Amino acid sequence: MADHVHVRLSQGLSVSETGELIEHSRCRCGATWTKVYEADGGEPEHPTWS
Repeated sequence: MADHVHVRLSQGLSVSETGELIEHSRCRCGATWTKVYEADGGEPEHPTWS
């Protein structure tokens, strides 16, 4: 019997009411994950253009 390896496929991003970035992923087998990146409350990052 072969071992199953989960492959996380991105299902999108969203932002919570409190400003956290939420990443939604799933595997073809039906497993799902949600990862939350907390906002640190600092200033927004400004990209530098070359």
